[in-house]
Amino acid sequence: MSSVSAFAKNSAAAKGLAGCHRCGLLMAATATQCKRCGAAIHLRKQYALQTTLALTLTALLLYIPANLLPVMTTITLGSQSSKTILGGVLVFIQHGDLPIALVIFLASVVIPIAKLLVLSWLCFSVVTGHQQRPRQRTWLYRVTEMIGHWSMVDVFVVAVLVALVQLGNIITIEPGPAAIAFALMVIVTMLAAMSFDPRLIWDALERERENNNDG
Repeated sequence: MSSVSAFAKNSAAAKGLAGCHRCGLLMAATATQCKRCGAAIHLRKQYALQTTLALTLTALLLYIPANLLPVMTTITLGSQSSKTILGGVLVFIQHGDLPIALVIFLASVVIPIAKLLVLSWLCFSVVTGHQQRPRQRTWLYRVTEMIGHWSMVDVFVVAVLVALVQLGNIITIEPGPAAIAFALMVIVTMLAAMSFDPRLIWDALERERENNNDG
């Protein structure tokens, strides 16, 4: 608890300072506008928890059609074949391309759902005032924020195939509706991670410290 108290006493807010959320310039907390980039100045991200919850729920809803609908349709000599993300993974496995299948499975299935679960857990821990392992939760958030953009690899693969494999009436590859849903899901999830304020994780400890001091 002493380290938390020292951290709170030495924080920028306690010293009357605020950092611009756009360019990082440090200035007086009483300022209303950044002198460098013109952004509005506030000590915390406004409505961070509500925004993160709304975006996480939206991403979760988009995750369903992204995995159930076809992500790619292949037309070969008039014969049409549609594949979901998991269906594409199975095709790579059947052809012996295990590394490619593993990359697509991790980037398109495991990472997105893991990121949604982590963001949901972080929001839940903030709402319930969870005080355990704040450093580990902060680290988990940083990792989640960093790796989120790798989920786009499946959309990238489909885009490359559509651009390269166009052989007239012989072979045609078209993106399916899942590609759009998946791309939107990844974008919304990235916005959810960006909107979350990790300082919320430490607020429960600070409130407990203040209550102990008052008592």
